Amino acid sequence: MNSPRSANVIGLGLIGGSVALALRRVGFVVHGEDTVAGREQEALERGVIDAAGIDPAAEITFVATPVGTVGESVARALAVTSGVVTDVGSVKGPVAAASNNPRYVPGHPMAGSELHGLDGADASMFEGAVWVLTPSGSSDDSFSSVAGTVTRFGAEVVALEPGQHDDLVAIVSHVPHLTAATLMGLADARSEEHLALLRLAAGGFRDMTRIASGSPAIWLDICEQNKDAITRGLDSLIEGLTEMRSVVSGSDREGLRAKLERARVARMNLPVRAGAVENLVEMRLPIPDRPGAASEVFALAGELGVNIHDFEVVHSVEGDRGIMVLVVRSEHVEMFRGGLMARGYRPGVAKLA
Repeated sequence: MNSPRSANVIGLGLIGGSVALALRRVGFVVHGEDTVAGREQEALERGVIDAAGIDPAAEITFVATPVGTVGESVARALAVTSGVVTDVGSVKGPVAAASNNPRYVPGHPMAGSELHGLDGADASMFEGAVWVLTPSGSSDDSFSSVAGTVTRFGAEVVALEPGQHDDLVAIVSHVPHLTAATLMGLADARSEEHLALLRLAAGGFRDMTRIASGSPAIWLDICEQNKDAITRGLDSLIEGLTEMRSVVSGSDREGLRAKLERARVARMNLPVRAGAVENLVEMRLPIPDRPGAASEVFALAGELGVNIHDFEVVHSVEGDRGIMVLVVRSEHVEMFRGGLMARGYRPGVAKLA
């Protein structure tokens, strides 16, 4: 009988606890570590982990410590374990620059909750979520191991350059949080003048400012680690608001209509999940057995807006090539195949149903 697969999770907060539960659900024996007194025991009692501490022989280690300590925690994990190491921090540039170890794959799941700590830990948190990997120095086997594991969680893997990730996440996560905090502060200040203001806050305001309820502590490190990208994002937001102010103050009805319509269409075109199996297609393509080959395919998918819903890499017994098996939506196949062929790949295509 084969021994159970082993994994480590360093940092047992909201995301780390959810990773641990997701790992257990797909068959891993999970070891967990946390510097907060009593957290490991709590995780054991709740069934979040199977054992306290670190397993040096673990197949994969997830680092889920605060952003400011990720680099240090990754270095330690690489030193004390023999398997693949990844992290879940929302800033990738500094940690990717600090380590080019082929066993390390920087990562960031685009998922979360308003709850905190183990109270919010949920094995299903990553189902349908985008999980970004930024494999600047990672080996192809390490990338495939991490991507394969998080795909089993139900996540969709996107590969990006670390700097590109930080710029994009500043726009879709960091700047929106700061904007929500600013709006909430504005409403709170006005409520001192008009006591009924916050009671009148409608659903739209509540939805827009919901993320302001997140823990302030984590944002101190995030804003420090990603301050350049966040500053650029805030500059763009200020420019956009200035334009909006000009349109409103100038009673430019057509200009306002155009801006609102563009925003409405963009909002409607946000990506959705995979859908029915009859709309999915399997693509098989030979890839060279060399570092970065699999991540190049994922990076192309990210550039083209193609979601890869499942994948595996099958290595050939002889020779220096393997087969990458991908599952994508049928409407993306021709575009993706064209992009792959332009880069020298020769994909085969077959419907799943």
